[in-house]
Amino acid sequence: MDPAERIEIASKFLLQSPPGEINDVLNGTHIRNIISDDDSLQAGVQPALQEYNLAQFIIADVPGCDHQSIISDAARLAGEDEQERFLDPRSKQTFVFDHLTLETSDPQPYEPEAESEPLREALEKATLDYLSNHFHDGTATVFSTPGSPLRFVIQIVANKYNPNNFWSGRWRSEYVVDLAQQHAEGRILVNVHYYEQGNVQLETKHAVHLPLPPSVSADSPQSATKVVALIEEEENKYQRSLSETYADMGSKTFKDLRRALPLTRQKLDWDRVLGYKLGAELSAGKGVLGSS
Repeated sequence: MDPAERIEIASKFLLQSPPGEINDVLNGTHIRNIISDDDSLQAGVQPALQEYNLAQFIIADVPGCDHQSIISDAARLAGEDEQERFLDPRSKQTFVFDHLTLETSDPQPYEPEAESEPLREALEKATLDYLSNHFHDGTATVFSTPGSPLRFVIQIVANKYNPNNFWSGRWRSEYVVDLAQQHAEGRILVNVHYYEQGNVQLETKHAVHLPLPPSVSADSPQSATKVVALIEEEENKYQRSLSETYADMGSKTFKDLRRALPLTRQKLDWDRVLGYKLGAELSAGKGVLGSS
């Protein structure tokens, strides 16, 4: 197998990493068995790391600030230099982001478009208020669209990693709000990984189409609050539907897939099964020693 094929296989592993576990995948034995040279590994999988970070809304510490910002395609700036720069509209600065170490550097001031900034800031404030009310640990960033003063992108991400209990999860939502067209198009993505004595992943995608009422306009000071209220209603509705689905899975979905108990109607005692296996191996070992 040539090096290019090895890099491609390693990259596919990385792109399928569960929330918060990409470093475990990158440093795991499977990846290192495919590519034994660390320098080649890091250089080869850099594009995959970039793709993963942008798609997963990886959060970054903003230089000199006490808040974090989302790394995404909406935050990425087209620059002439070789270093890729990202925008944090909240602090009005750009920075360089390392997709391998997840560190930021070289902050520089950024001058937003004066026409769109008041409404962007209003949307940002309303989104942060919503975030504090509904997410235990989340990050939100609101971007304006260059050349389109009435078009904005709202992104929300919340991560929860609990390796001690063998689970992790990530909530992502994104909305493109266009006041000129009077609608908002969005998506909600949820990933959950549970891996205690198994490997179960849940991945959901939900498309959102929100027509904006006539009262939402650039001239109305309450427009930002009304837009975020619509997002809140939609996300609450989707979360309730997920909760109902979870409640049905144990009694209906999983029951259709397999028996709740073996034919004996008794739960398996896994400790005893392991004991039987160990005893059988010891007996087999004694037999080999006795025959020599």
